[in-house]
Amino acid sequence: MSLTEESVIDQITVDEFGNVNVRRSDRVLRDGVVIAQTYHRHVIAPGDDDKGEPPRVRALTKAAWTPDVIQSRLDRDEARAQDGPRARPTG
Repeated sequence: MSLTEESVIDQITVDEFGNVNVRRSDRVLRDGVVIAQTYHRHVIAPGDDDKGEPPRVRALTKAAWTPDVIQSRLDRDEARAQDGPRARPTG
């Protein structure tokens, strides 16, 4: 019986705002068969630093993050900053 572990990026999607959603699967295998699996997800927004990402993820950020997409993100961030903090619902 042989136990091994592997981590793979098994899902990469780009949403309507250009955010790149990355899912990593951490797997435990017994004799090549997955016996346990957990997921980790993170999001990279247009213009964020992607230097620590795997090549497949960086290829998508390069394709998805046009200058217009990055500027749109900056505009949304600026608009949110001008609106101030949002009130939290009570009750």
